[in-house]
Amino acid sequence: MITFLVCLAALVIAYFTYGKYLERVCDVNEKNPVPSKTMYDGVDYLPLPRWKVFLIQLLNIAGLGPIFGALLGAAYGPVAFLWITLGGIFMGAAHDFIAGVISLKNKGVSLPETIGDYLGTGTRTFMRIFSVLLMALVGAVFMSQPAELIASNTSLPALESIAFQNTSWELFVILIVILCYYILATMLPIDKIIGRIYPLFGIALLIMAAGILGVLLFGSDTYRIPELTSLGNQIADPHKFPIVPMLFTTIACGAISGFHATQSPMMARCLRSEKQSRSVFYGAMISESIIALIWAAIGMSFWGGVEGLNNAIAEYGGSAAKMVNVITSTTMNEVVAGVVIFGVIGCAITSGDTAFRCARLIVADMLNIEQRSIYKRILVSLPLFAAALFIIFALPFQTIWSYFAWCNQTLAVITLWCITVYLMRNKKPLAIGCVPALIMTYVCSSYIFVSPMMCGMENRTLAYILGGVLTAIIAAAVWYKAKKY
Repeated sequence: MITFLVCLAALVIAYFTYGKYLERVCDVNEKNPVPSKTMYDGVDYLPLPRWKVFLIQLLNIAGLGPIFGALLGAAYGPVAFLWITLGGIFMGAAHDFIAGVISLKNKGVSLPETIGDYLGTGTRTFMRIFSVLLMALVGAVFMSQPAELIASNTSLPALESIAFQNTSWELFVILIVILCYYILATMLPIDKIIGRIYPLFGIALLIMAAGILGVLLFGSDTYRIPELTSLGNQIADPHKFPIVPMLFTTIACGAISGFHATQSPMMARCLRSEKQSRSVFYGAMISESIIALIWAAIGMSFWGGVEGLNNAIAEYGGSAAKMVNVITSTTMNEVVAGVVIFGVIGCAITSGDTAFRCARLIVADMLNIEQRSIYKRILVSLPLFAAALFIIFALPFQTIWSYFAWCNQTLAVITLWCITVYLMRNKKPLAIGCVPALIMTYVCSSYIFVSPMMCGMENRTLAYILGGVLTAIIAAAVWYKAKKY
């Protein structure tokens, strides 16, 4: 319990300390003009109340990552607490905040355009394609998983494989309903659906986190949270799943996630003042880290320890959705458990719709297509939905999630190097961006050689050396480009 409480306190304190420091570093000034006023179009550029922008940002970035990812990542042991806390404070929240501020100061442009300004036109072209593909992956993930959660909480059969040929017609109907909602949320002005529905999901999300936290704090005799006594790997198969890099990709959204940087420009177009950026960008990520910390803790304690959690993961075939159902139905009364599940479903749905909306904005910025016209919004969006449906048809969920996890963290790497160059150009402390960039570059580089989904090298020493070599090459290339420009 002590480790958990210390980490929880550290996250809260960081918002008021490191968050304020980053405000000064980025020269945040409430007198500067913001895109919601200078670029107003009534669709994507329009001012919203700060509390709404905060909830939209939180739900955008949360998804299932801080719940499912934290629950599965807890199988590595209390070392997961350390990664969520330090990653959330110095990597994830800083990553989201600075990326958001850069966009805020540059007309709310999409992430690929920002990265192109700092890492060159070649990187811009790559990021345009890469980001749109990642958004399609995210859309596919968060179209399928809410359907599974809804199905598992009704009389409908649970989804074992996301391929349509293995689903019932009832589940297919759920997927179509979710898709229809996504289409509307992507097309309509942001205040029409997203601005009205998100507060409801936000309340459910907060009740969910508070409910699980209450179980942990007041049920300590039944659910004992393990303490961090070593950095040892406690997962069932530590050779196949080493902490570096597998923990860092399993728990992504609770610590750092490249997907978040794609969402920040969308909210930069709705802020009424630069001064709101800390609460929206840094605050939302800190909140997400707290949610991840809570779910990691309940995962370790509910089954009587890390070994019990590993056994549960094997028993439920790695289905975090089923494990969430078991935890909530056991620890809470029926009404509260229902609200928690509603919050979990909301987390997934509210990342899927904004993933598609973000993809529309990236394509529109890339091709310079104005988005006031509904016809042009439809023209941009329909191919994106078609791509997501193709992914769902073609690939099983575990494959989609594995590639999404790596692509997601790779995007974080690119964004962190962009932030590093931004700091360099503005003569700010480089360590803020450079240290996280080096760490995450090594994580993604070593993942290529270690992960069974990629090279799967048995010789771990060689895999780690190759990861280090690739990291050095990437860092040298960025440094050369930064100096050149």
